Amino acid sequence: MTARGFPAFPAGPARRIRSAWATGWAAVLAESALDAEPVRRGRRLAARGHVGPITISPGRIAASVHDGDPEQAHRTVLRVDTLPDADWDRLATAVADRSGHLAALLAGQLPAELPEFAGVRLPPTGGQLLPDCDCPDWGHPCRHAAALCHQVTWLLEGEPLLLLLIRGRDAADLLADVRPPTLAATTTVDRPLPGPEPSDAGSAHGTPADEAYAATPGPLPGAPDGPVTVTLPLLPADPGVDVDALRRRIALGAARAAALLDQGRSATRAPASGDPGDGGFAVGPPGVDPAELVATTLTTPPAGPVAGPESSASSAP
Repeated sequence: MTARGFPAFPAGPARRIRSAWATGWAAVLAESALDAEPVRRGRRLAARGHVGPITISPGRIAASVHDGDPEQAHRTVLRVDTLPDADWDRLATAVADRSGHLAALLAGQLPAELPEFAGVRLPPTGGQLLPDCDCPDWGHPCRHAAALCHQVTWLLEGEPLLLLLIRGRDAADLLADVRPPTLAATTTVDRPLPGPEPSDAGSAHGTPADEAYAATPGPLPGAPDGPVTVTLPLLPADPGVDVDALRRRIALGAARAAALLDQGRSATRAPASGDPGDGGFAVGPPGVDPAELVATTLTTPPAGPVAGPESSASSAP
């Protein structure tokens, strides 16, 4: 978790804000202001490019702001209450519970429903925003602090994940705390999974997708006697690939699959359809062989284009 620096905005028309996080920050400024006039004057200073480079660190936003003479700039700081550890734990749990939240964060987006789902207020209240400036103005906030607040809304419009840093941690810290609910990542499996042997070309770095789709699936393993834990694969580093994020996706997917399998086993202890007395459990629609269903699912390519990060982020399961 480190501080982030941003270059000064050039002079120009006041920027429009549309995102929920930017408008939410503007609402915090309005709530904290004792007088609307410094807020209006601060908007003009922001539009004229009178705010210097901005530094954002946990609970602190700082910049130099002037009234027209850069040599007479004032040191301006916005202090924001950071979230307690319990709230960060709730956010991490909410991310783990919905893959759409995880996909959005990995794509650089902050899902609007995440704080509500976690039961956490992410934007600060007016009382949690404390402006500080060395100018002689007694306004709360003064026009310089208001100008800095306006430009923070512009930053949040383009990079909403900055709100996490303002509240105490960055997105990488939050993702590092995400843990699968039911999967231990340190225990090895008792037996290898059946299936075709990988080719020499794919043995070191996995199997190419076209080869995997074309391969004939091997027999499915028998139902385990109890919970099965696995060791996540050792993924080689590769430019442009976030290996840690990929491992987290694998772990979350495996955890959900294990939970669904256990749920199906508990709910359908009756003999499987078509094979009375075998003590198994039914998976899928009645009359459909589970092995055939799973094999078809694994070997049938998707009918449409594969969704990118933007579409993944917008549709939580």
